[in-house]
Amino acid sequence: MCFDRYASRLLYISRSYALANVNRLIPEQSLPPHESSPDGSLQYHLSHLPPLEDPLSPMTPLAPSIPSITADYSSRDTRIMSIVNLTPDSFSDGGQHFNTSSSALTETIKSHIAAGATILDLGGQSTRPGAPQVSSSEELSRILPAIQVMLSLPEAKNVAISVDTYRADVAQEAIKAGAHIVNDVSAGLMDDSMLSTVAKLGCTVCLMHMRGTPETMNKLTHYPDGVVETVGRELLERVRAAEAAGIRRWRIILDPGIGFAKTQEQNLELLRRLGELRRFPGLQGFPWLVGTSRKAFVGRITGVTKASERKWGTAAAVTAAIQGGADIVRVHDVEEMGQVAKMADAVWRVED
Repeated sequence: MCFDRYASRLLYISRSYALANVNRLIPEQSLPPHESSPDGSLQYHLSHLPPLEDPLSPMTPLAPSIPSITADYSSRDTRIMSIVNLTPDSFSDGGQHFNTSSSALTETIKSHIAAGATILDLGGQSTRPGAPQVSSSEELSRILPAIQVMLSLPEAKNVAISVDTYRADVAQEAIKAGAHIVNDVSAGLMDDSMLSTVAKLGCTVCLMHMRGTPETMNKLTHYPDGVVETVGRELLERVRAAEAAGIRRWRIILDPGIGFAKTQEQNLELLRRLGELRRFPGLQGFPWLVGTSRKAFVGRITGVTKASERKWGTAAAVTAAIQGGADIVRVHDVEEMGQVAKMADAVWRVED
């Protein structure tokens, strides 16, 4: 955005904010009469502000050194969230980065950043269906060394560190160690302390739609009111719970939970109708993260059994997510999906 346009938007915001607040405090008062305002009322001035080229958009911080997400800007760039599984049992690349040396982990992180990742999502607990649950201490023993590596790398200074966890104590220790984002697949449902902990930490949180637990979610796919309507309603409940716990609205990212308590057809419908979900009453203006990378439904549709070979199907799903308005795509194949995102942005992220 050019400086003049940015400055004009700041002036507009300042003016509208001032008028709105003065109108609340002294609604019976009037501004000095002007030819453009027959009665000089504050409400008249407020209602007759000229429209903006783009709607006002909340700014969702990711990390201090990188630009915030402005979800309503039509020409925004899609952010690439790189998956770094530090577990022995994740569905796609389990074991690849588990218990690895510091030098090997450093090279992995450098390669993801060089390939175009602007967010690295560190996971120490697998959430694949039926995954065994490890202790918080074990999860932290996997995550904290990776955070320290990232903080030591000059290459990572403009990259946000996300922690993929549903445990409040893990989130707290990770953020204190230098991470920026908590990515909770349960949106606070699997740990009653998560939302209040995030509120105290003051960090950004991603709330994903899921039902049950990784062990039970595949049995909870009944959506009698329709998957878009129900996911929207259930996510809105989690947003309200987050706000009630003290999390600021501009600190929330939403995720429709592709592959979590969803059938293949429900996953596809969410991708087709993501734009509708983004406009669900009460959810407007939030940034959205979508993760389709190498997932089982992609393999079933394309006939590719091996998860690491599902790049082509993932690429199509990433394009669909960006068309629907996703702000962040969570991927394994960073370089390839980065190119897909750039092309999709060129097609779909244009000025209205």
